[in-house]
Amino acid sequence: MAKTSIPKEILEIAQKLEEGGLPAGRQGFEAYLVGGCVRDILLNREPKDWDIATNAKPEEIQNIFSSFAGATKDKPATVYNNEFGTVGVKTGSDDPKLKIVEITTYRTEGKYTDKRHPDEIKFAKTIEEDLSRRDFTINSIALKLPITNYQLPKIIDPFGGQEDLKKKIIRTVGNPEERFNEDALRLMRAVRFAAELGLSAGWRIEEKTFSSIKKQAGLLEMIAKERIRDEFEKIIVTGDATKGIELLEDTGLLKYIIPELREGINVKQNRHHIYTVWEHNLKTFDYSVKKNYSLEVRLASLFHDIGKPKSKRGEGSDSTFYGHEVVSAKMAIKILDRLRFSKSLIEKVAHLVRYHMFYYNVGDVTEAGVRRFLARVGSENIDDLIKVREADRIGSGVPKAVPYKLRHLLFMIEKVKKDPILPKMLKLNGNELMELLNIQPGPKVGFILNILLEEVLDDPKRNEKEYLSKRAVEIYKLSDKELKKLSDKAKESKEEFESGEEEEMKKKYWVK
Repeated sequence: MAKTSIPKEILEIAQKLEEGGLPAGRQGFEAYLVGGCVRDILLNREPKDWDIATNAKPEEIQNIFSSFAGATKDKPATVYNNEFGTVGVKTGSDDPKLKIVEITTYRTEGKYTDKRHPDEIKFAKTIEEDLSRRDFTINSIALKLPITNYQLPKIIDPFGGQEDLKKKIIRTVGNPEERFNEDALRLMRAVRFAAELGLSAGWRIEEKTFSSIKKQAGLLEMIAKERIRDEFEKIIVTGDATKGIELLEDTGLLKYIIPELREGINVKQNRHHIYTVWEHNLKTFDYSVKKNYSLEVRLASLFHDIGKPKSKRGEGSDSTFYGHEVVSAKMAIKILDRLRFSKSLIEKVAHLVRYHMFYYNVGDVTEAGVRRFLARVGSENIDDLIKVREADRIGSGVPKAVPYKLRHLLFMIEKVKKDPILPKMLKLNGNELMELLNIQPGPKVGFILNILLEEVLDDPKRNEKEYLSKRAVEIYKLSDKELKKLSDKAKESKEEFESGEEEEMKKKYWVK
């Protein structure tokens, strides 16, 4: 057994269970570490959480810990609000992983009619019965508590989990079809454990288990999207996330999670791309994984060109994908919303996907254009947008992630980043404008402020109250026709990175 120290909070809980709150001479209750923490201990990894199984019933657990860690009647140490026999014990620890330790009564489970939850739960008498209901052999090992310096650790391993740990095998407890029928999310969990433990290090799914996953992949449709999201997120934040996505495809699971991603399989690009859309998306994603980028950047890298199959025009070396970034952003929103990701994450990922195609060529884009670019994509998004762009480049097979043009853009951003780029940065605010023009709140206030901002974007020196006040009066006096003309001109300037002139440069330089 690996030399992983057991936290004192866990040992104290085990001691309390063993004493059982009973008079001296009477036998207390058993306590075993179970699940992932035992697996991690045996692999000499830091456990992510700590779970205890016992033969004590939930009401007995609550009674034993009624005064634990300074608990009172008004502030009990236990939490019990489920039907699975799990009692949470508050330890008072500062460690987030140990603030509440879950203690579960040994149990067996009935049939899983909905492929998600057992129809009934019965308390069991032995730890062996409890282990028999678990998903994979490597998670079906128990470690007897408490551990002392004069005792050898007692390990209960009825299904050969320790041997599978040595062989780096993910294998179900008993019949794989039965296990997956009990809870179809286990289909994804098999892939997730392989990715977390290390596909690159040789971890694999055992042959019969793998075959059963392929056969029963469709069961995943019965699982709540939130649960699928959680497993998918755990896969893509691992160091082997790219191999994890490939394994989802190999097992037939991906088409029930993100079928849109599969649309890029065998879709060839033009003469400037050596990879198919599928290969390019995975290689771009892989760069973000190797760089250990955030969840948002990883998702944006994975989805940045997901709309290419839908936007492809023509075949062969001269095919085009104009507007694919807009299509990809819309698809990313749909996918992430379907998987119940948070609104803020969806907005961030879609924004990065939408603007990953920004064009910049030294000498073609002015300082004013860079300011408008910052105003459009947001200064707070620049770092992540550059990361997606770097990943996109490496995913295309080019040798440099940050070429001179990109370095020059970063220099230009640094140069203008303190300039006013938003209406709130103008030295004439909305209230002052209304007072100046003696007008009430309305669309015209924002319209005038936007025109003033466009002028300041062209020349930051104009951001003086005297100049802005004078121009506001002049703009207010214009006719509707003249205002529209001024608005159209401002719009043309605002789209310097996107306009027709840039489209011509895209064609000239074969920017995607």
